[in-house]
Amino acid sequence: MKQLIYYIKWFAVFVILVGADQFTKQLAIAGLKGNSGISIIKNVFKLFYLENHGAAFGIFQEQRIPLLIITVLVLIFIGYIFYRVPHETKFIAIKWILVILVAGAVGNMIDRIYNGYVVDFLYFELINFPVFNVADCYVVVGAILAVILIIFYYDDNDLNRILKKQ
Repeated sequence: MKQLIYYIKWFAVFVILVGADQFTKQLAIAGLKGNSGISIIKNVFKLFYLENHGAAFGIFQEQRIPLLIITVLVLIFIGYIFYRVPHETKFIAIKWILVILVAGAVGNMIDRIYNGYVVDFLYFELINFPVFNVADCYVVVGAILAVILIIFYYDDNDLNRILKKQ
């Protein structure tokens, strides 16, 4: 029972994160679709509606089914790793990161399934950075934090405990 409650708590975090992503996308659709965007910091950052029919930076345009298959495979892999991570305080950070990564992947997968495209709306105009969304932020921040933890916090023994059977 204790283990079930443990996983329910993590699932609740996941639901909240996906909910926040989907809520912001609905706000973007309602407030930005059909107009030229809203400048937050003039010539630096704006809210701008875009329908992305591909993946990051617009790659794999119109490749919805392959992107969905890749997402499902990534989710299975992350789920397996999450299950393997020990239930110890030292590993809480990696659990958070895995949940954040999954929330980002699922947030964009929901868009691909229901819309056929991903709703993007955050645009750094100053550097002409590709338009992105909250789920993209989850994936990028999660990936960067994972790399930092793997390089500077977890040692080989910790990683072996996750990846190999004890």
